[in-house]
Amino acid sequence: MNLVNWLEQRTGLVSATQDFLTEDVPGGASYWYVFGSATLFAMMLQIVTGIFLTFYYAPSSATAWESTKYIYDHVPLGWFVLSLHYWGATAMIALLFMHLLQVLIWGAYKAPREIMWVVGVILLVVTLVLGLTGYLLPWDMNAYFASQVAINIASSVPIIGQPTQQFLSGGPAMGTLTINRFFGLHVWAMPAILVLLAFAHLAIFRHNSSAGPPIDTDVKKLPQGRFWPNQMFMDGLASFLVFVVMVVLAIVIPPGLDAKADPLQRFTPYPAWYFLALYGLLRIAGNLPQGIVPIANLFATVIIPGGLVTILILLPWLDRNPSRQLRRRPWLLGITAISIVIAVGLSVYSQMAIVKEQQEMAATPGAAVAAPAPGSQGGSLPAGAPAGGTQAVGGSQKGAQIFTANCASCHGAQGAGTPGAFPPLAGNPDLNGDATKIEHIVLYGLSGPLKVNGTTYNGTMPPWKGNLSNADIANVITFVRSSWGNHGTPVSEADVVKVSK
Repeated sequence: MNLVNWLEQRTGLVSATQDFLTEDVPGGASYWYVFGSATLFAMMLQIVTGIFLTFYYAPSSATAWESTKYIYDHVPLGWFVLSLHYWGATAMIALLFMHLLQVLIWGAYKAPREIMWVVGVILLVVTLVLGLTGYLLPWDMNAYFASQVAINIASSVPIIGQPTQQFLSGGPAMGTLTINRFFGLHVWAMPAILVLLAFAHLAIFRHNSSAGPPIDTDVKKLPQGRFWPNQMFMDGLASFLVFVVMVVLAIVIPPGLDAKADPLQRFTPYPAWYFLALYGLLRIAGNLPQGIVPIANLFATVIIPGGLVTILILLPWLDRNPSRQLRRRPWLLGITAISIVIAVGLSVYSQMAIVKEQQEMAATPGAAVAAPAPGSQGGSLPAGAPAGGTQAVGGSQKGAQIFTANCASCHGAQGAGTPGAFPPLAGNPDLNGDATKIEHIVLYGLSGPLKVNGTTYNGTMPPWKGNLSNADIANVITFVRSSWGNHGTPVSEADVVKVSK
């Protein structure tokens, strides 16, 4: 008892704990309130397992895959911790989605809890970025090709797209610098932001207290319960059940590790379940007529996702209805229900499209195919429109492999280009005439504005002379000149030699 008094006098910890445990819960304890605590538990588990994995992981293109496999095969219970980390990411994002959905349906984002809602939305975005940056780290086939598409998506963001792409890639091709950038973001930058946001969210919650059930009555008139012991028991039980489910999944369905990343192989990556809807948008955009594909891609990768996040952040000010009762908010709840149905529909469409593409890829000799999730490693990553393995519509297979390894991250796996940065190769009239201009661009690079089909692009094309052989340059130019509707004549190694002199 003397020790308790000593601590209280010097830290105030005892009284602070008592205040925390004796907090009133409007309407009494309820399992409806457990999502926040369960999400916090999942976050803590991710931090603990992530720290363990950093003791063995080596972030470089020569050691990333090998160190991941070493964790699987040789570290005591390493496979279990890695699997738990994988399923923990899934659980954390699922719980965060459910928590925000509950807050939205209950109208608990209304005054005076607007800032708490905004912090919660930003927490979700940061959590998704955490998953995205963790996806590349195993450096297997799925991680490489899916991350390649993700970097390409980042480059399509106006103004900041190109600097972001250059920072993430660290060079003209993905390699050790790319892994180091993703590793730093995943292990240090994003977790630090996540923890700060979580503390801010809890502090604001403590200040405002729980909003209670979705009714308009003053919460002070509701039956009051205490956080301890009833609500804390429910929170603890929910977190324990989440942990049990994660352990079972970690043992029964551990995440697989594909072959080491090989950019010369064709491959169909598989996005995490929480990015399947985005993948569906990208596939739909990629299947539209070639003339509008760049604009459609911009909507699918920037405008729609960015607009959705913006609307969520501004929701407390956009929704001027003061009532929290469900029956008095039919429009908002109806739009929410329709949005969920669309997201589920896009996810199902994506799943079916991926399975079909994998089956087609499996029928191609020498092609590598990703196993369906959770067979892919990492936390979360949006895979872009038909990506990874570029379909060899025409041209040499060697040219297709070179394009996938070196060009697809900027020009798109299907030659659609990147809006505002890199021009489309599909339907590009410059590829159908004299090949000398194209040979010179590939050899010596190009910078500054370039107009294709009436649209201006301002990306930087690196010089490939010295990085690719003349034969490889001839092969890749032949491939793009005879793919995606182009009908240019083949280019020989001798043609490239003439231009390079």
